[in-house]
Amino acid sequence: MRGARGRRIKTHPRPTNRSRLRPISAMHELLNVLYVQSQGAVLHVEHDTVRVELEHETVLRAPLLRLSGIVVFGQVTVTPFLIQRCAEDGRSLVWLDRHGRFKARVEGPTRGNVLLRRAQHLALSEPDRPWRIARQITAAKIQNSRQVLLRASREATSSDDSRALSEAAEHLADALGRLRDAKDLDVVRGSEGEAARTYFDVFDHMVKVDSASFTLDGRTRRPPRDRANAVLSFLYALLQAECASALEGVGLDPQVGYLHALRPGRPALALDLMEELRPVLADRLAITLVNRRQLTAEQFDATPGGAVLLNEEGRRTVLAAYQHRKEEEIEHRVLNQKVPFGLIPHVQARLLARHLRGDLAEYQPFLYR
Repeated sequence: MRGARGRRIKTHPRPTNRSRLRPISAMHELLNVLYVQSQGAVLHVEHDTVRVELEHETVLRAPLLRLSGIVVFGQVTVTPFLIQRCAEDGRSLVWLDRHGRFKARVEGPTRGNVLLRRAQHLALSEPDRPWRIARQITAAKIQNSRQVLLRASREATSSDDSRALSEAAEHLADALGRLRDAKDLDVVRGSEGEAARTYFDVFDHMVKVDSASFTLDGRTRRPPRDRANAVLSFLYALLQAECASALEGVGLDPQVGYLHALRPGRPALALDLMEELRPVLADRLAITLVNRRQLTAEQFDATPGGAVLLNEEGRRTVLAAYQHRKEEEIEHRVLNQKVPFGLIPHVQARLLARHLRGDLAEYQPFLYR
């Protein structure tokens, strides 16, 4: 197994039962952070090494010197000695539940998160910083939306759908060109809004089955007024929670964002982070569920107030598909390696933290290909 910098992580000989090899793939070292998703794993410290044990077998060893943090998901045990060692070294140790929701973080006395949050707040008052970060996020969102449209155009079953999607993709390409010259936050937000309208105007052309039941009557949020909006809103809520957890995990304040305006109780930075991920992690999944008939009109209920919501069966279907989607791997351009979709918010949160600290000249958003 190789880490983020291409260096091999020493492991013990593999057990002969191949069914026990699968949990090892749920351990990843990305940007010098160890992510452990294997349920039932136990993390020990031995001298200057983290040892991961699963079913009484050592499945991974990683030098502490190389790790700036450890993130564990769900039923993963961290021994008190490793917790103490991480605190002493100023190494972050983060607990999330199995669905990626933030639970707790251990901080040592010399941990620098106060400096990171100070940099996050100071960036708001700098003349160029907010719009530069917002422009990067918006450009990635438009580019990823365009990729979704181009793929749908290739897979379209009618020439009319293919043409409409291709034309919308061209409009988004034009919007990207104009965005390069944007040097004002209002202009960036205007470009994002214009691109979103273009994208959702042709959303129905991506639906190939039962289009009458899944017509998107404009983007309606609170409450969703049709089935397409209902599944999108549900997926966006899941993604927002994951982005907020990722930001908490690296020590950033989810409330202080750059693209989205600050409001009391609004997780502006989590909303910022999810923008570039929406087309890939939510929109594409919603379209796939409908086109494969995994999600049907019977899995929605209409309320007396006019809202349309997923019923219990529909929520189970979407949650199962979302969890499966998070396990799929995709090439990350910055890391130059494959990363599970479920860890993309965590990688992006750390890249944003590096930019705010001054380690990266620009925030490097996630680009889908």
